[in-house]
Amino acid sequence: MDKLDDVTTSILNAANIDETLLHTLNRDDLRDLFPGPEHFLRRKRVWALINPEDGNVKSGPSEGGTVSSPRGVPPICPQSSSPLVMKSPKKTLQLPSPPEYVVYTDSELEQARKHYSEMAHTGREGECVMSKELRCRLVRNTVTSMISILRASEQGKDVRYPSKHEVTSMAKRLGEYYPMLQDKDKTMKHMSIYNNLHKRLQNVKSPQKRQGPTPERGQPKKRSLIDFSSSDREENDADSSGASTIILHQTSGSSSDDGNRSPEKDSLIIQARHYKTLQEMFKKTKPNKDAVHQILDLEFDARRAFIDSDAMKEEDRPTKILDAYPCFKDLHHVMSELQRILDKDNITYIDEVKKRWEDFCAKVQFYGVSKKVMKPPMNLDAVEYAIALFKALPALFPSPTAPPKKLGNASEALLHVLQPTEDPTIYLQKRPHSALVLLFDGSRCLVTFGTTPITTFAKEDLCEGLLYLMAYYYTLHLTYPKCVATLLSVIQTEILQDSIHEQDMTTSYKKAMTEWKDFIGK
Repeated sequence: MDKLDDVTTSILNAANIDETLLHTLNRDDLRDLFPGPEHFLRRKRVWALINPEDGNVKSGPSEGGTVSSPRGVPPICPQSSSPLVMKSPKKTLQLPSPPEYVVYTDSELEQARKHYSEMAHTGREGECVMSKELRCRLVRNTVTSMISILRASEQGKDVRYPSKHEVTSMAKRLGEYYPMLQDKDKTMKHMSIYNNLHKRLQNVKSPQKRQGPTPERGQPKKRSLIDFSSSDREENDADSSGASTIILHQTSGSSSDDGNRSPEKDSLIIQARHYKTLQEMFKKTKPNKDAVHQILDLEFDARRAFIDSDAMKEEDRPTKILDAYPCFKDLHHVMSELQRILDKDNITYIDEVKKRWEDFCAKVQFYGVSKKVMKPPMNLDAVEYAIALFKALPALFPSPTAPPKKLGNASEALLHVLQPTEDPTIYLQKRPHSALVLLFDGSRCLVTFGTTPITTFAKEDLCEGLLYLMAYYYTLHLTYPKCVATLLSVIQTEILQDSIHEQDMTTSYKKAMTEWKDFIGK
């Protein structure tokens, strides 16, 4: 630093930058320390001190493409726009035979590569190690991506997994793209990451087909498409996340005459293994939500076949489903299930639903005031506003069927506000209507079915309570109460934008929608 002028030295000292830290600075750092065109030459001098190899390059357009500089200032090579620039390997892996695989990356992994480049610039690349979390994520998503790409490219052919040669080639490419993964053994730099990929691949492979006794013909099929206690399910050696990332092979077919397992049954057995993994995860105190979400995605078809079947009476369905899937006591997973049912390819579906619900509530309050069903919501907080809205909605979108006399108002089929002296257990036992309902005790909200509590949520989210009820109606495959069927049908079509179930064609629904659209069209 003795070669620098006093102004430069004072600025560096004020920033607590010593001789060692000085050599870790890049061009962006210098622009932050010495901003403005008046410090242009000063930045070049500091850069030349940090990178003396740049200063030894001769100037002139014919000698390496460098740019001539003023007298006394070392020339700057335009190709060296940053000391951290590192030639990036290709992100694709093209083998002699299809398919072409892609190296997995995301923002955090790219940040790890950048950090390695910075450490390499100062000769300390040996200190850079990828965290266990990032390494597991890279391995998990790489194997998932390879299986998906392979099966997409070989549709109609026998199902296979990436070969040893393909996994080895991918391990080498990952070592090139993420140098911190390379082993110290120069001849076999890729062995550690290869072992990780191979172990992960073994965890997601389907069980081998086994010969079994030929089933007797003419026997009636079970109504439930999946038997969770079946001995066909095998142990799944899952990784630390508890989730298996196998891409299900969706095929259809019937059992062959020789008794071999059909492709359809293979798929169901794979999904049964996912279910067993899900059950093991919920033995933990706090299951990983992302891992549970992934398993629910994979096991979706078998689950919906089980839930939507007629094997259970409606009054027993919520208890049996929640016993089989305790994850649905979590609102996060229930809302995700709603998205899977109605628009599984739209990852922003729930956010869109909440935005439509917010817009709907903003308009419906004026509709309620014009109908003299609601008072102007002045001086009401969010909770009081939600209660007033829920009480008014059944009157704004009335159903032809009146509520039971003991229930009183139709809004009681949606929300009941407990009095200070009212016990929720006693109220539910005396309640004449066995259906989903929200209970609010002034401090928290409770979702129940009949006398069975399902889940609780904060009172601040009470305004979204009807969305939660709708999610449970879809998840548990329940029928709307007749006294609020028109209102819930309006939410189904206008807010959820359900296009897979039949639309309500009753006279009361058509009349309510006509009046509503006339109002918002004014």
